[in-house]
Formats: sequence, C-alpha cells, structure tokens
Amino acid sequence: MRSYHDCIPCMFRQALHSVRMAVQDEGKRRQAMREVAVAIRAIDMRQSPPVMGQRLHRIIRKLTGNPDPYREIKDRLNRTALELYPALKDRVNTSAKPFEAAVRLSIAGNIMDCGVNSELGEDCVPPALELAFTDPLVGEPEALSEAASAAERVLFLADNAGEIVLDRLLIELLPREKITVAVRSTPVINDATREDAEKAGLPALVRVIENGSDAPGTILDDCSEAFREEFDAADMVIAKGQGNYETLSEVGKDIFFVLKVKCPVIARDIGHEVGEMVLQRSAARSANMIR
Repeated sequence: MRSYHDCIPCMFRQALHSVRMAVQDEGKRRQAMREVAVAIRAIDMRQSPPVMGQRLHRIIRKLTGNPDPYREIKDRLNRTALELYPALKDRVNTSAKPFEAAVRLSIAGNIMDCGVNSELGEDCVPPALELAFTDPLVGEPEALSEAASAAERVLFLADNAGEIVLDRLLIELLPREKITVAVRSTPVINDATREDAEKAGLPALVRVIENGSDAPGTILDDCSEAFREEFDAADMVIAKGQGNYETLSEVGKDIFFVLKVKCPVIARDIGHEVGEMVLQRSAARSANMIR
C-alpha cells in the first residue's frame, strides 16, 4: 500500500509524541523534530507509511538517545491486558461461539496502538473490549479456523504490546503446534518485541521468532533472511493491525488481515468504514495481488 498526503499530518503528530516521550531536553526535542521535518519533506509516496515510520523513529531514537521511548506505556498495557485476561478467557470459553469471541477480542485489542492514538490510556481498554462482543464483525472467523486447520505451517504476525496478550486468546484456539509468532526485533512505537511476547506467556505455547526489523509493519525486504524463509514456508499468515496491512496488502500470499480500521486512508484502501472490526483474507483481493 502506498502513502497518501493524508498520512503526513499523522506522521508529524506521531513523531512529536514520540519525541516528547523519549526526552525532556527541549534542545534535543527541537533537533529531532527538525530532522523529522527534513525526512518527511523527502517522503516517497510510492512507499508504504511504515517505511517512513521506520525512518522517523530511527531518527528519534538516535537523536534523543532513548532506545525504547514507549517502554513504560508498553509495560502498562501488558499489565492491563494480563489483569483482564482471566475473565476474558472465561467469556471466550463460555461463549456460544468461542472462536469468534476470541477473534473479536484479538481485533478489539488492536486499539492499543500508540501510533494512531498517542493519548491512549489503560482506562480505554475495558470499554473497547466490551464492545467487541456486540460490534459488527466484517469477515468469517470460520474461514480462518478452517484455513489454519488445513495448513501445515501458520505464521502469526503480532502487532502491539498489550494487544499481544489478547492475541493469546485466539492462538490458544488455533492448532498451536503449527504456529510461529513473529515480533519486531527492535522497539518501535509500542509494537511488540520478544519481551512483550514473554510477558504475554507466548513462548510456553508456541514458537516465537523476531523478524529482524525495526519497522512498524512487515517490510519483507527489510526483514532478516531467516524471517523471510519462515514467511515463504508458511502456508498461511495471520497479520495483526494496520501496519502489517499497509506493508503486506499487495503481497501474493494467503494472508488473513485481522484489524480494527482506525483511519480514513486505511478505510478507503481496505473498503470498510473507520471503526469496523475486520477479518479479511488476501485471496479476496486477488486482482490487486502481486503475482
């Protein structure tokens, strides 16, 4: 997916919030934002938004000297999700449609995205999860379940800290012996890294790998050779969140995109409204896929 002019104000806003999170020194903040402005001025609109996001956050980490500006927020979101997890697991287990309930909660967890909502607080999470049980869901959870059962190797691309705890509810209902979960290798915004996967308890359930990248999405050319081999070998991919959609929506692979639509640009591209919970299979977009 390409970038649009609508993405530029979002990039500035996200960068400003990250700089404020990273350092208190006003001189360093000004220097970082000047460099951000120069980078955004040179943006190539043919590239996906996470390509520019990667560049901006590298600038911010380098100039502020803070390797993980969102670590405190990630820890808080993980704690919040872990506190809610037992009750949510009970609700999934007692649901008339447990797999659909788990899909809904995994999607609802996608609100824990500081790249889109820089003012996200833990108090926003419980109401959003409650709505997951009643809001319309675009897509067929049964198709995801059937595809995972038929596949030999499933690659699950995680998105954000906190959210990854709720992904566990879904992963527990999938054939776990087939699943590999991939996280970012280097902190970027509040995307999940191995530390977050460990806090979610995933290594005890499934194989967890890093993708070799610090992009807020999955830019295959930027990922490690080992990860690309895993991606190519997977029969299907479950891709969480907008960043993974932005970077993989035109890749010729059987991918289930699992996300909440959070901006008009994504809404136009994916064909659904802002706020909708979406489970969309890439095969349905075959006309746009790279062969």
